[in-house]
Amino acid sequence: MKWTEEAEKAIKKVPFFVRKKVRARVENEAMAAGRKCVTILDLKTAQKKYLTNMSSEIKGFQLDTCFGSGGCPNRAVESNTFFNSLENLLVKADILKFLREHVGDHIKFHHEFRVTLADCPNACSQPQIKDIGIIGASIPEITENECLLCGDCVQICKENAVILNKKKCAPEIDYNLCIKCGQCIKKCSTGTISNKKAGFRILLGGKLGRHPRLAEELPGIFNEEETLKIVKKCITYYKKNSKDGARFANIYNNQQFFDI
Repeated sequence: MKWTEEAEKAIKKVPFFVRKKVRARVENEAMAAGRKCVTILDLKTAQKKYLTNMSSEIKGFQLDTCFGSGGCPNRAVESNTFFNSLENLLVKADILKFLREHVGDHIKFHHEFRVTLADCPNACSQPQIKDIGIIGASIPEITENECLLCGDCVQICKENAVILNKKKCAPEIDYNLCIKCGQCIKKCSTGTISNKKAGFRILLGGKLGRHPRLAEELPGIFNEEETLKIVKKCITYYKKNSKDGARFANIYNNQQFFDI
């Protein structure tokens, strides 16, 4: 949809991490009004409507993903059904009720519990700055299958974690550099590099705002069931320790967390 120059300048002032959602919202409302071009008036109208009805739109949590309906070619794991499981868990937790009890009727979007799911380490959904960040991971391993020394695995690895040992006629993986994206596994046509373990990396306690912090990664790779248990544990910790709507990231303490 076309935007006027004035509207384009205004949308660029919106924080980059929500700009795409704001743009889509404004365009939807403009189209609903029968317009073919977004003006600054459409932007201001949508902003006013958003601020007026904010409380009615808040559901207590935000669950984001970084992949489209067609999927992402960089995926380390397929997580469409897992996303639904995460959403069901968050709905059942009824975080909105908790916020109403501790914040009152003036709940804002910044109070919401934020979880994001990224299918690969590109992490377009920014798991490093969310209360809980979940990143798809696939750990490669070298098998006994004969290597053709084609070099495809070396070329696909952006971290330079894979080299070809021509004396051994086999690839070698530097796990200190490997970010578990699984691209070398997909690229290997002989099965010399295979999937040792697939699952999720979990990051906790990230946020932006006045005092930003990056989320801390838990050691290990977790399957879907284990990941859901950790998310549930985070919500329990949050409800036990959050006062006056404090975000999970503001109260997260890894020592206390593992004690519950």
